Amino acid sequence: MITAYRWSILHVQFWRVLPFAIASATIGYSSSASAAGTAAGTTISNTATASFTDPGGNAQTANSNQVDIKVDELLDVTVATADPGPVSVAPGATGQVLSFTVTNTGNGSEAFDLNATTAIGGDQFDPTTTSIVIDANNNGVYDAGVDTVYTNGSNALTLAPDQSQRVFVLSTIPGGSVDLDRGFLDLTASARTGSGVAGTVFAGQGQGGGDAVVGSTGADGTDRGTYVVQNATMTFFKSATVLDPFGGTRSLPGSIVTYTLVATVSGTGTLANLTVGDTIPANTTYQPGSLTFQGNGMTDATDADAGAFSGNAVSVQLGSVAGGQTRTVSFKVRIN
Repeated sequence: MITAYRWSILHVQFWRVLPFAIASATIGYSSSASAAGTAAGTTISNTATASFTDPGGNAQTANSNQVDIKVDELLDVTVATADPGPVSVAPGATGQVLSFTVTNTGNGSEAFDLNATTAIGGDQFDPTTTSIVIDANNNGVYDAGVDTVYTNGSNALTLAPDQSQRVFVLSTIPGGSVDLDRGFLDLTASARTGSGVAGTVFAGQGQGGGDAVVGSTGADGTDRGTYVVQNATMTFFKSATVLDPFGGTRSLPGSIVTYTLVATVSGTGTLANLTVGDTIPANTTYQPGSLTFQGNGMTDATDADAGAFSGNAVSVQLGSVAGGQTRTVSFKVRIN
């Protein structure tokens, strides 16, 4: 509240001074820079000064009373997704992380309540939120067992003016989701002191004893994160061709059988650690050096390449294979 100025003229009758007065007034204040300006609870003080020449030709000055104004708290907050794009997930996956940054853009230290909303519409599935987690070690990466699980009404997120905090939302993806389905999730941070229409006043509840006033954000910032299903499935097919000792295709003792294993990955996702293997059938003998991958020969030993013949079986480590790609392995046996 601003108190009206009261002018004090020292030892001079005002009606006698006025015709000769040359007056000036100066007002001073100090401020500290922050997101929303001067910090809440700061006292702004000023005193005006008048100077004049009295009827006797003497220079005189007079000071006004001091006026003190206490800065109220402005309640403002922003929430922004910290993911570069939709987060890839698989149907039925648990603990899938969306990342957000919450920033106190008000001018006072404030506690914020966090809430995740998934029933939004416009998407193909609603993720099930399992927890909201505060980045305790401030490394920007979710660390299970290290970061702090947020509990509504218990450990509110408290931020100083200008302070930002990374927040993670963990969700479970419905098992029935299909490739390229999307699920939306909104994270909202609300000032615990109060929120609402800009300009709403919470009397006496501001930091430092002043009022708290809702700012332009409504004191409840929200932003959206997105999960996208990038599923991958594989078809696995085995075929055989036979070359008999007489140049034909009869399965005779001494015939060479070439087995071909084809793994085809479909979808927009990736299968990791894909390995194919086959046991050498009874009544046949593996032909050393016949193992190939994508048409290229491989050694039988367990060494630097991805293939091996060991324990009467062949195996090839295909690694990560993205949807739309095919991997082919072949080897030969001789019918005993």
